[in-house]
Amino acid sequence: MRRTYLSLLLFLFTIMHGQAQDSLQTAYISENATLQECIDFALKNQASIQQALIDEEIGKRDIASALSGWFPQISADASYNYNIKIPTNVIGDQIIQFGQKHTSAVVFQADQKILDPSLLQASKAAKYVRLQNAQNTENSKINMTVAVSKAFYDVLTTEEQVKIIDENIARLKKQLNDATARYKTGLVDKTDYKRAQITLSTTEAEKKRAVESIKYKYAYLKELIGLGMDHPLTLSYNANAMEGEMLIDTTEQLQYERRIEYQQLQTQKSLQQLNTQYNKWTFLPNLSAFYNYAWDYRTNNGLSSLYDMGYPRSVFGLTLSLPIFQGTKRIQEIRKSKLQETRIDWDIVNVKNQINTQYQQALATYKSNLNDWRIAKENVELSKDVYNTIKLQYDAGIKTYLDLMTAETDLRTTQLNYLNAMYSVLSGKLDVQQALGDITFNQQQ
Repeated sequence: MRRTYLSLLLFLFTIMHGQAQDSLQTAYISENATLQECIDFALKNQASIQQALIDEEIGKRDIASALSGWFPQISADASYNYNIKIPTNVIGDQIIQFGQKHTSAVVFQADQKILDPSLLQASKAAKYVRLQNAQNTENSKINMTVAVSKAFYDVLTTEEQVKIIDENIARLKKQLNDATARYKTGLVDKTDYKRAQITLSTTEAEKKRAVESIKYKYAYLKELIGLGMDHPLTLSYNANAMEGEMLIDTTEQLQYERRIEYQQLQTQKSLQQLNTQYNKWTFLPNLSAFYNYAWDYRTNNGLSSLYDMGYPRSVFGLTLSLPIFQGTKRIQEIRKSKLQETRIDWDIVNVKNQINTQYQQALATYKSNLNDWRIAKENVELSKDVYNTIKLQYDAGIKTYLDLMTAETDLRTTQLNYLNAMYSVLSGKLDVQQALGDITFNQQQ
């Protein structure tokens, strides 16, 4: 017995340990996370996605509950009566009591629906309800993918901005040292090194703002993917790979059927058509069968002897109910349902127009951002050449320090513009993909 008890404890410990490991694996994300890892983690741990999945399961239970009406409905009833005054009836000239002091009955009954309009509707609508729930989940996943991707790129852009500012600070410190040395040797007045000091302080303040914004952006990204604030997170990326990911086929044709919003309306229309059919089915009769078996007990000798003798009875039957006239209610419901179908048709027209506008806007924005990025990339190279040339001229005493500061500012501005343009292109690409319906997940129908 002791050996069996220890084995049972070991078995339970193994199960609990395995469950704990599964929980840890669910909540795990590598510290140097890629974009795909962030998206995958969000789809498993984000509250809104999990709620959508739970809603799917709830929908399945609702369908099973609605369809359970096709199964036999079995019930049991028991009763006991004490007749203080036994009922009487007159037969001929005699008054005869019908019944006994103590009566009891135990009844088992089974009912089976054979024809029922509401159950017919539930059977036909089941697949569309499942599809509707799956589409709601997919819509949540699509929106979450876009939001996480944009937040991911936003963090990377700001981190790259900090790196650029660090490079500028390093250059400015060297320029400050050079300007101070020139001032001390009497080559220039104090204006140059004071300007360098002002520019350095301003740039360091800019870095402070960027560093603080990174903290917020990481917190927002963690919120989106469902990661606890205490968990460390850094992002892994390749700048060259990001540039390669910016391009998209701008000649791809818009197909409304690929958009989840359009698919949701189509499913809604199918359900509404079934509702119209159901209102027509209400003219059909309700047909059901029943069977029961009962034991009756009765006695005048006292409660203790009530169940000494039972008198069984049983019956099988059919019930047919035909609603003949309900004051035109069913006709009005049919007409109302058809009007609701027409209304959904207009919703479909409206959403197609919205999708087209969204696509045209996303495509135009993407093309503009892509052009801005290309120009910004060229400007970075030009501003580097200008800065290096002016720096050499300044060191040779040809250019003033103000010219050098202007070239430094232009270089930093073009570098930051380049990063912002890259983020805008990546963000715009996501908008185009979402407008085209290219971001999809498998629907369980």
